[in-house]
Formats: sequence, structure tokens, C-alpha cells
Amino acid sequence: MNHKDPKTTMIYVESLIQVIRNQRVIVDADLAKLYGVATKRLNEQVKRNLNRFPTDFMFQLSSIEKEEVVANCDHLKALKFSKALPQVFTEHGVLMAANVLNSPKEAEMSVFVAWPPETTSRGRRLPVPVFLN
Repeated sequence: MNHKDPKTTMIYVESLIQVIRNQRVIVDADLAKLYGVATKRLNEQVKRNLNRFPTDFMFQLSSIEKEEVVANCDHLKALKFSKALPQVFTEHGVLMAANVLNSPKEAEMSVFVAWPPETTSRGRRLPVPVFLN
């Protein structure tokens, strides 16, 4: 991904957004990749700063939700073999994660990780809900 081209970056970020529990979210593995850190490191930083991540910023997927995400997202097939249930981050959680991480790429990406609008005047396709609870 070319981080220098804002249009390419925004298209890439939009492709990572999923709708789960009626909320637009990004899975922890995708967010870690965006910020250039290991998923484990992202989750460690979140645990250390848990008071900054209320439930409307982040939540953990259920095992059924995890199976659904893995089935619908080819790039997340490695999650199938993970024992841990992934965390997902809402718009506010994505921005808070940028605040708790200390990586050079995070500083660069925080400029681009502005949540795309749900609707656009040009009819841009929105993420299709994976499932709704």
C-alpha cells in the first residue's frame, strides 16, 4: 500500500471496515497492520490503557462472530486458528489506539485513518453488514 497517496490509502482503509453489531469496526489484526505493529503489541497497549477504551470504542467478538468474520474476509483466515477472540475497534477506538501506540507508522497513518462517511453524494459502496445482533 502506498501511504503517500491519500486516495489509495482511504480506499484501503474503507476495505477494512466491517459492520458488526450494527457498528462500523476494524478488526485488531487489520488495525495493527495499518499502524505497523504486531497485533500482540496493539492488544498489549490497549490492555495497559483499558480505561481509555470503553465499550463504545472497542469490544471483543464472540466465537460465532469470529467464525463469520473469518468466513467473509479472506485476508483474516489466519484468525481461524487463533485461540484468542479478536478485538474490534469503532471509529473512536481507532483514534484512541493511535494515541496509545508509539510507532513511526502510527503517526503517518493517523492522518489517513479518518472514518469514511456512511453515505456519499457520489453513491460510493458502503461496507455490507456481515451480521447483525
